[in-house]
Amino acid sequence: MTAGPRAPFGERLTAAVGTRGPLCAGIDPHASLLEQWGLSVDAKGLERFAMTCAEAFAGEVAIVKPQSAFFEAHGSAGVAVLEKLIASFLDSGTLVLADVKRGDIGSTMAAYAQAYLGEGSPLAADAVTVSPYLGFGSLDPALALAERNERGLFVLALTSNKEGPQVQRARSEEGVVVAQTMVDEAAAHNEGAAPLGSVGLVIGATVGRTELDLSRLNGPILAPGFGAQGAGVDDLAKVFGDHLPHVLPASSRDILRHGPDVTALRDAALRVRDAVAAQARQLS
Repeated sequence: MTAGPRAPFGERLTAAVGTRGPLCAGIDPHASLLEQWGLSVDAKGLERFAMTCAEAFAGEVAIVKPQSAFFEAHGSAGVAVLEKLIASFLDSGTLVLADVKRGDIGSTMAAYAQAYLGEGSPLAADAVTVSPYLGFGSLDPALALAERNERGLFVLALTSNKEGPQVQRARSEEGVVVAQTMVDEAAAHNEGAAPLGSVGLVIGATVGRTELDLSRLNGPILAPGFGAQGAGVDDLAKVFGDHLPHVLPASSRDILRHGPDVTALRDAALRVRDAVAAQARQLS
């Protein structure tokens, strides 16, 4: 996303959170939200929605998370809007996490990585979400390109959807929970990084207490499910405990429902950010 030399993603994220607080503002242009904002459910309405979010959030929050599926649903015109949205945050101080959840093998994974992590790609973001459930090693092309270009990955570990436990909470022959394996693999990539590694995890804010040992992670944690999906500040403390300072609660609908007024959108995001920051300070 940013041209020229850059610091590692973990370092840039730490600086952004230090300046703008712990919040990942989701940009999820559901058809129902477009209608709620009085916009047409087409590429034109999508662009108005996206650019309004950019105006509200750029320079104000640490990181934003556009959900690519809602852009892709509009075909090539929607992808063009996603490209424009990513570019609009360039040099704003707000990072972009493209929520693409890609996961494949070999040359296919390499192509996905080039699209979202490659220099010169119009879709290249500061970080992306990826799925390791073809085996953590299937992420190697993305891990290598992210490291080379100082970008980041957020690896699905323990998600809040009801189907997730079937795989994520299963145990290996050694008795290790699958999600813990993902934590340990991410930790190995972050070892020695300062102030924070660039390989993060996705752990749902609504999963409740877990058996996960996060002590060696040395990376950020994206916590979707905050706000409209049911998790509050107290839930974050229960799930993440001492690791809360490295957690990025992701909130979308609770913020986006305040649109299309730019000031109302911005104020809603900052209220959420400040509430999380206050809780984190109590634990530190």
